[in-house]
Amino acid sequence: MAIRKIFILAFILSLLVGCAGVPAIEAVNVDTNLPVGRIDGNQFIGIRFPFNVSGPPGWKVTTEFPPFMEELGYDKAGLEESQVFIFNPSTQSNLQVDLTPAGRYTKFSQESIEWLTTAAMGSFQEELEEDYGKEVKAEIGLTTPFHLKGVQYAAKKYATYTLKGIKREQGWIYGFSEPYQIFILYMILEKKGSNDREEILKILDSFEVITKK
Repeated sequence: MAIRKIFILAFILSLLVGCAGVPAIEAVNVDTNLPVGRIDGNQFIGIRFPFNVSGPPGWKVTTEFPPFMEELGYDKAGLEESQVFIFNPSTQSNLQVDLTPAGRYTKFSQESIEWLTTAAMGSFQEELEEDYGKEVKAEIGLTTPFHLKGVQYAAKKYATYTLKGIKREQGWIYGFSEPYQIFILYMILEKKGSNDREEILKILDSFEVITKK
C-alpha cells in the first residue's frame, strides 16, 4: 500500500502554499556516510538523525526491514527509507520510523500537521480493494493530536480491517520537530493472547527526538 507516496504528494501541496519569503526552517545537511544508528540491547540510538526509540521485551529492533513486511503490503522502496524497525516475531505486528529534513520554506502548525495526516488516508480503501478484493472494508479512525517527546507537532490516523480472519490496525503518525519531519507507520495484527496494541503504545512513548542544548 502506497501510504508513503500519498504522504509525499500531500506534503508537496503544502510546499506550494508556504514557499515564498524568508526560509522558515534552518538548513540541515545529512551525512549519509554516518550509520543510521546503533542498537544497544532493545534500544535504537540514532546517529544520522537525532532520535531514540526502544522495543519492549520479546520484540526485535533492527535497522533492516524484515522480509515479512513486504508480504503485509508495504512497498520495498518505502521500507528502505526508514531508519529503524521494531516488530513482534510471533505476531508480526510492527512499527517503523523515518526522519527526513523538512522543506526550508514550509511553515508547520498543529492544524497543518493534522491536515497532512488526514490527507495520507487518500485512496486507502481503494488500495485495499485493489490488493485484497472488494469484500475487505476499512473502518477509518479520527485524526487526533499525538504527543511524542521532543516533537513540536504530531497527529495520528489509523484504519482497521480484517484480512484472512485476522483483524489489523494500520496507523501512521506524522510529526514535525525542526528541522525534521517524522513518519511513524505501524501495523497491529490482533492474535489471541497478544497485547501488541499496548506494546506499540509503549514504543511510541519511548520515542524521543533529541534537541541540541
